[in-house]
Amino acid sequence: MNTHTVTRIGILVGAALVLGYVERLIPLPFALPGIKLGLANTVLLYGLYMMTWRNTMTLMVLKVLLSGILFAGFSGALYSFSGGLLSLVIMLLMMQYNDVSIVGVSISGAVAHNIGQVLMAMLVVQTRGLLLYLPVLMVSGVITGMLTGVIAKNVLKGLSFHRPSNEVGILQK
Repeated sequence: MNTHTVTRIGILVGAALVLGYVERLIPLPFALPGIKLGLANTVLLYGLYMMTWRNTMTLMVLKVLLSGILFAGFSGALYSFSGGLLSLVIMLLMMQYNDVSIVGVSISGAVAHNIGQVLMAMLVVQTRGLLLYLPVLMVSGVITGMLTGVIAKNVLKGLSFHRPSNEVGILQK
């Protein structure tokens, strides 16, 4: 990893942490556990479209670790990592289809993130009853995924974004 890449990842981790903090300051009109806007995920979408998948994975891991230390603690980081890992895998798969827009990729990632968190919670508390909460989280994932996807789409458009070909970007080694 060269200096340019390390610097880019550092700046993006900082942006994700700031957006995560700002998100905590925004009161939601409902108080359902596990539901948040996901503004920091716009940074991960940028990473998916503008960096290699490995560098985006590094970005996600650093974001989870530092967010856990600063805001959520160990259990929050554990849930965030499980959701983030599943989300990243699903978004990478969805990006392989040229007819899926960044908004569609974001929605699939948000829903997958919620599924990953519920699966981890089921492992931790040893109950399948948490599956009953999954429909609520999936609906919220569609809504918040659409929001973050639209934001990321406009940010990337402002940066003169062009989806990388198979030789560069997410498929780079």
